[in-house]
Amino acid sequence: MKIQIDTLAYTNRLCWLPPEQKLLFASVLLIIAAFGHPFIQLMIALWMSIWTVIYAGIPSKTYLKLIYVATFFWLTSLPALVINGIEVSHLNLVEQDSIVGLTFGNYYLYLSHHGALQSWAILTRALASLCCLYFIILTIPFTALLQTLRRIGCPVIITEILLLMYRFIFVLLSTASELWVAQQARGGYRTFATGMKSLALLIGQLLKRTIDNYRQVSLSLESRGFNGELRVWHPHRYHQSKRYIIEAIFGCALLIALEWGQNAGMVTRI
Repeated sequence: MKIQIDTLAYTNRLCWLPPEQKLLFASVLLIIAAFGHPFIQLMIALWMSIWTVIYAGIPSKTYLKLIYVATFFWLTSLPALVINGIEVSHLNLVEQDSIVGLTFGNYYLYLSHHGALQSWAILTRALASLCCLYFIILTIPFTALLQTLRRIGCPVIITEILLLMYRFIFVLLSTASELWVAQQARGGYRTFATGMKSLALLIGQLLKRTIDNYRQVSLSLESRGFNGELRVWHPHRYHQSKRYIIEAIFGCALLIALEWGQNAGMVTRI
């Protein structure tokens, strides 16, 4: 999945747009999503999905798989948000909040109305934020993103660490895949005990090969006169799009106006 994401970032239909334009657009929407209401956040998620899948041409199957993985983590936290418990003697304190519940001995477990609203707000904010981040990841190559961060004043040491970490992600994935296939070919996961032993060997070998690879990278950099900064060549083939700029500005202004209208309506009701 990581390698496929990197390939899509270089081959999508919006790769010719300046990375600064795409990064600024997604950042503004990310800020609006952080402070907006659930309805605005859902609109942001839908709009960013249109930009990613339709405009950029990212396969919908890959995009939905990424959304599914993120949503799964939300589902794991759902019981802790929705299910509450209280002693039966204090049952009158949660009568307004309880949707349905069961009594177990001296305790009353119930589905919380406030918890359901809170989980819904977390889901909408997470979806909107993820769609903005996925737009950046899937449409801006990582090297171009680092070049943009440098131009806006990000310290060089941070971008260098990010670049090395990004490279070692691929090294870890490739090494782990090779070891996993080799162990499976030898029947290393036939039983639970054998699987645990094989997994321990895989982790140990993965650590050893990662350290060896790090040493090779260090020696390669020193032999090439590394002076503390990794310079990556990046072609300047970008050009502006008035149509996308107008759509982005109009859409952001509309979302801000809708959010302001919802806040004004809440104040009026109060």
